Amino acid sequence: MTGILLALLFGALVYSLLSIVAVRRYLEVCPRELIDPKPISILKPLAGLDRGLESNLRTFFEQNYPSFEILFAVRESGDPSVAVIGKLQREYPRVPSRMLVTGEPPYSNAKVYSLDLMLAMAANDLVVMSDSDIRVTPHMLSAIAAEFQDPRIGIATCPYRAVAGPSFWSRLEAIGMNTDFFAGVLVARMLQGMQFAVGPTIAARRSVLESIGGFNRLKDYLAEDFVMGKFAAEAGHGVILSSYVIEHHIGSTDLRHNSAHRLRWVRSTRRSRPFGYLGQLFTMPLPLALLVCAANPTLWPVIPVTLAIRAAAAGAVSGRMLRVRLNWLLLPLEDLAGFCFWCAGFFGDTITWRGRRYRLHSDGRFELVT
Repeated sequence: MTGILLALLFGALVYSLLSIVAVRRYLEVCPRELIDPKPISILKPLAGLDRGLESNLRTFFEQNYPSFEILFAVRESGDPSVAVIGKLQREYPRVPSRMLVTGEPPYSNAKVYSLDLMLAMAANDLVVMSDSDIRVTPHMLSAIAAEFQDPRIGIATCPYRAVAGPSFWSRLEAIGMNTDFFAGVLVARMLQGMQFAVGPTIAARRSVLESIGGFNRLKDYLAEDFVMGKFAAEAGHGVILSSYVIEHHIGSTDLRHNSAHRLRWVRSTRRSRPFGYLGQLFTMPLPLALLVCAANPTLWPVIPVTLAIRAAAAGAVSGRMLRVRLNWLLLPLEDLAGFCFWCAGFFGDTITWRGRRYRLHSDGRFELVT
């Protein structure tokens, strides 16, 4: 058993070193200069009054870009976000914007249904799909439009720095997002290229979305972002990790809601890419080092070695790529919490999402539990 654990730990340490190299490879790509700014449609599915919603949406109205429109979708006209949208529309009358009331979604994934309806109303070929908890700088559209000047690019994922709310559990989760998550994305990008899309802001050409079957093909998947990029890559379209980093304000939740969110994440990931989920064990060197010491206490020197390499990898992703400061004291706690949630992801087939309960299927699809 000790030998097996040592082998797994060695693999995890190699993976950590690879993530440092992957960060350097990502930073070596120089952002393109914008020469021909094409008009862009921003698609914003909304549900409820998220923390900081007005500030988040305001940053999209304040884009320093010559031609863009913003489309919003809510399930019902009484949604609390409607008042926020109306206020911003009055403040920024020169920005073309529209709001769509979708009604009860016939798709399993309500967000995909909203995106489908907004895409049908969008005036432009290049669309930016962005969640309500995203905050950007005024040059975000310019950075994305510059990348799409390459006709080979069909889909771009915007990396994000997680901004936590005041709760302890929110801060803990943000650390995992700002270290482990994009380390995995960067290593996959370096070894095999981007064969998927992830995250709360994705840019795509309408023609590419139509070529993969449109949102109708994505309607039953929980991880619609992942399969969108997967289908596009399989169809021969270029998928990239954008040079532009957004802010993902994850809000403040208690332990119960935070656990439900993280269980939804891990159970969805296990079904979207099962082999990749198993491989996530190699992103957890500290729990593996503790297991090695539990099996053989004389091997305690692996702990400081692991901590040093883990800190270097976490610092490369969070500091050099995402430009965020880490709470180093919470990093080991998040490593242990992430390992526990990873183990929990192997059990159970139901999730809770926006107050509704869904059952996950083995192929990544899901359906409402009635």
